[in-house]
Amino acid sequence: MLLKLIGLIVPLGLDTFAVAAALGIAGLRRQDRLRVSLLLTEFEVGMPLVGFFGGRLVGDVAGNAADYLAILVLIAVGVYMLWPKNEANQDKRLGLLGRTHGLAAIGLGISISMDELAIGFTIGLLGFPILLVVILIGAQTFVVTQLGLRLGARVGERVREGAERLAGVALTVLGVVLAVEKLLSR
Repeated sequence: MLLKLIGLIVPLGLDTFAVAAALGIAGLRRQDRLRVSLLLTEFEVGMPLVGFFGGRLVGDVAGNAADYLAILVLIAVGVYMLWPKNEANQDKRLGLLGRTHGLAAIGLGISISMDELAIGFTIGLLGFPILLVVILIGAQTFVVTQLGLRLGARVGERVREGAERLAGVALTVLGVVLAVEKLLSR
C-alpha cells in the first residue's frame, strides 16, 4: 500500500512543481510566494478530501467494481495530464493566480486542482487512509510549491512541461500496474 500511496502522491508533487514553476517563470512577486504556496496547499489538500468522500460513496454503491472504477479514473487523469494543453490559456490562468485575491483566487485554485479531486476519488475507491494521504499531500505541496516558485525562472519552460508529462506518465503507469495486479489476483 505504501508504494501505491507514493505512486499517487509523487505525481501530484510533479504537477504542483510544474504549476509553481510556471508562476515563477511568469515573475511572481516575492511577497506573493507564501500566499500562493498556502493557497495551492489548501486546494491540493481540500480537493482530495472532497474526492475521497465522493469515492467512498461511489465505492459503497459500486461494490467490487469500485477497484476497476478507481483504476480507470487514475488512468484517465494520467492521460489527461499528457494531453496537450492550450499554453496561452494555462499561462494566463497561472498569471492571474499570482495576482488575485478572494473569490477569484478560489475559482482559479479550483480550476488548477481538478486532478487532485480525481486522485481523492481514486483514494476513496481504493480505501486508503485519508489522514495519512492528506498529511503527505499537504507537506509535499508546500515544499514543492516553494521550490517551483523559486526555481521557476531558472529552470525554464521545458523543465516545467517535462514535470507535467512525467506526472501524467507516472499516474498512467500506476493505473496499468493496479489493473494488472487486480486481474492477476482473480
